[in-house]
Amino acid sequence: MGITSSSARRVRRAGTAATAAVLGILAVSAAPAIAAPDGSADKPAAGAAKKPEAGPAAKSAEKPAEKVPAGSAKKPAEKVPAGKPAGSAASAGNAGSARSAAGIPLAISRLAQGPGRDVAITIDDGPDPRWTPQVLEVLRKNHVKATFCMIGTKAQKYPELVRSVAADGHRLCNHSVDHDVTMDHKPVAYQKQQILAAKAMIEKAAPGVPVGYYRAPGGAFTPDSRAIAAESGMRPLGWSVDPKDWSRPGLPAMITALEGKLPQQPTVLFHDGGGDRSETVAALGQYLPWLTAQGYHFTFPARTTP
Repeated sequence: MGITSSSARRVRRAGTAATAAVLGILAVSAAPAIAAPDGSADKPAAGAAKKPEAGPAAKSAEKPAEKVPAGSAKKPAEKVPAGKPAGSAASAGNAGSARSAAGIPLAISRLAQGPGRDVAITIDDGPDPRWTPQVLEVLRKNHVKATFCMIGTKAQKYPELVRSVAADGHRLCNHSVDHDVTMDHKPVAYQKQQILAAKAMIEKAAPGVPVGYYRAPGGAFTPDSRAIAAESGMRPLGWSVDPKDWSRPGLPAMITALEGKLPQQPTVLFHDGGGDRSETVAALGQYLPWLTAQGYHFTFPARTTP
């Protein structure tokens, strides 16, 4: 039977409707998603490639500033003086692996040098005519070599004590001209004068004996002070154990702090100047034999290694 004109019209209408339906489906599938109120439209589809995680360099930027070990009364964080221009020694000192032209790392040393169970004893704020000889005697009795962080004006006043320290095989450290704990807020020129003048005073007191470290007053380093010290051959020196002997907390409290859980290759902070140091002398008399019994070896702070 032949196809009538009305039948042909019905076929054409059906075909047109089917085509429109297909085109409508394609248009919907290609349209962008409309953001839902909860943001779910921003989520990647299943199987979609994830956004790569931040690499180590990016993550390191999120780390908080280095903190001074718990219990320390000294200033915790290095400060950049207000108004410090970019590209100065401050920015150069931010990289932990940076070194001066002399090959000294700019990073603050807090580890005793050595491969294992080693400890570095450091003595601050002298020399003092009453207490430095007593500290030297305790160190001598226990066969310990330490690092003495000396104030420039005191080294200038008591040069014979500087020579006694060096003669016993201890190392010398620069602790600034006059222990100005606010020098991290002072101009770079002032910091430089405090560091370099103190180094000259100590060297004059003990000719030919190197001054291999610099410890900022109160531990308040700046990037500039670290750079100045390292460029002069002195490693910035921190600590990792502080018994607060400067505050005379009592011998039991000091021993408890000293014999607590020790960090790896500790650098321990003591004082032979700045007041009555009888508790320090007594604490050293107990602590040094205890360290020996624990299997520790006495050495100096790391100077040219991280």
